[in-house]
Amino acid sequence: MGRRISAVMLPPPGAAARDEDWAGHARDALRCAALLLGLLLVVDAGAGHLDGPRALLWTGLSVLLLVILVPPRVSAGAGWLASHGLLRRQLVRTDRLVSVRCSDGVAQRLVLRDADGCRAEVDPRVFLANPALWHRLDEDSRAGRERGTLLCGEAALRALSERIDRETAHRVFTVSGLE
Repeated sequence: MGRRISAVMLPPPGAAARDEDWAGHARDALRCAALLLGLLLVVDAGAGHLDGPRALLWTGLSVLLLVILVPPRVSAGAGWLASHGLLRRQLVRTDRLVSVRCSDGVAQRLVLRDADGCRAEVDPRVFLANPALWHRLDEDSRAGRERGTLLCGEAALRALSERIDRETAHRVFTVSGLE
């Protein structure tokens, strides 16, 4: 985990852009965990093996699934981006970014690192679904490029920008019936 940034550096809470879809995704994760718990308890009770320790085991397994499935809550303001997970909080100064890279793999992540050594990982789909978050990051990263502090990551930001533009255009065409 990176160094802490004092609350004095952050703008007032009302000025922040937030992931508007987070609550729905968190509810979906809770439903999945509850469904798993219900199924495990029903199957175990149907087999005649359900007792206190087994119910506790199934509850623990469902809680673990919940912790894994609940996405981090992303918010951003002028000069900062925060990702709040159930177990950790990541905060980077986007006005002092030194690198941005896209991690490949099953779960793609945009990895942001600032001059203080702080780091945050964000799912690129969060920016696709929340233009205000993307605007904050794009504005600050552009300023970092102009100042020369953003040393690595222009290609990753350009690729994400093109993807956002492409999907936004697709949505506009779909909504207007031109697709």
